[in-house]
Amino acid sequence: MRPRLLIGGRWTEAADGAGFASHDPASGAVTGWVAEAGEADVDAAVTAARVALTDPAWAGISAAERARLLWRTAELIEEHAQELAELETRDQGQPIGVARGVSVAGAAEHFRYYAGWCTKIEGAVAPVNFPDTVHYTRREPVGVCALITPWNFPLMIAAWKIAPALACGNTVIVKPAEQTPLTTVRLVELIERAGVPAGVVNLLTGGPGPGRALVAHAGVDKVSFTGSTAVGREIVRACADNLKRPTLELGGKAPSIIAADADIDAAVEGNLRGALLNSGQVCAAYTRFYVDRRRVDEFTAKLAAAASALRLGPGLDPATEIGPLVSAEHLAKVDAGVRCGVAEGAEVVTGGARAAGALEEGHFYRPTVFAGVRDDMSVVRDELFGPVLPVLAYDDPEELGPRANDTEYGLAAAVWTRDLTTAHRLAADIRAGAVFVNMPPVPDSAAPWGGYKASGWGREMGKYALEAYTEVKGVWMHLG
Repeated sequence: MRPRLLIGGRWTEAADGAGFASHDPASGAVTGWVAEAGEADVDAAVTAARVALTDPAWAGISAAERARLLWRTAELIEEHAQELAELETRDQGQPIGVARGVSVAGAAEHFRYYAGWCTKIEGAVAPVNFPDTVHYTRREPVGVCALITPWNFPLMIAAWKIAPALACGNTVIVKPAEQTPLTTVRLVELIERAGVPAGVVNLLTGGPGPGRALVAHAGVDKVSFTGSTAVGREIVRACADNLKRPTLELGGKAPSIIAADADIDAAVEGNLRGALLNSGQVCAAYTRFYVDRRRVDEFTAKLAAAASALRLGPGLDPATEIGPLVSAEHLAKVDAGVRCGVAEGAEVVTGGARAAGALEEGHFYRPTVFAGVRDDMSVVRDELFGPVLPVLAYDDPEELGPRANDTEYGLAAAVWTRDLTTAHRLAADIRAGAVFVNMPPVPDSAAPWGGYKASGWGREMGKYALEAYTEVKGVWMHLG
């Protein structure tokens, strides 16, 4: 059965019958035919979500029952782990080990983590200056939430939005990226099977059209979006018309600082994983490497050797270490960025071209290491979202904070050092939502996730997501 829309508990084709093909980025083969939601479908989904918001079947259940529904969803994800991992790999391209160990495992963990929060969302009593008056606060659902997800980790990012939204008692409309809708469709089927009432979770697939319509819709109370900074700015402008609340996790250009005292072999291994997870299609990927000049040649040579030795191939092949980029369009964008770097004078140490031979049918790009890079080059300034690793030298540790912060982005950063003073000072100096010391940039359900500057607004995950999905109401009670 081809993927359809879920609106008010009913699986249906788009109102106008429109649809589009989904493709395997490793081969270009069609993996499915997906419904293309239109404005009528958006209106219907918003109406269904608004009805479910106050329906006793959802609004009247206990926090403990909400927790059981989320926990059951986590169990179903784990029961279908292999199916979901293979579907994620066929649709997105990531190696099967990443799909299984990061995407599926992370999705289950987010539902389980927020199941624990359902019974712990509480208000507080505060003393006020009025005599004989008790004041307390309540945390209540924001309302109908539009959750718009990207194509790089579609399953896990859908989970990290849906789980806290439901834990707080909201209803949601999920709109996955048109490039990778299939695991989100399957996730919503599992949520339905877990027993979540009709209309609480609605699904709209399609391109930018239904996303824009959701953001502009007066019946939507909140938007949570993960994607590009350009689209994030567009969403902010649209939300301003009716003052709906956005949470935005946007682009990144994460610096990785390799100090003179760093274990170079460990830094090479960790930075390679931090830069090339999911072929570099990660907002927090390490994408500019500042190396002490005394170690830069050693680091660059070892990084290039390790990158060139990685095995490219289809994600379903267990031997694959680097999968394809998500689409032909994105492949062309990454290649154009590399060409621009060469034109500006950067030296290609390894890579610099799409894969040839048996991999030509897919969207494969060879991991590319640049040397001789300056701070003003496009490969250092622009988010390429691919396997591109520019290496820069530094002479004075005092220059690291300003150089790392010389970007419009501020999502993540890394520091590689054996010295705790260096680690703590740089972690304080760098303006980013997350700083990883001697490790790759992998988020966790219990820790805040989000960025400074053009990397977004607000935080997801951990207890911080409860702020995004609840309103605080003050209640004043005169006892006289």
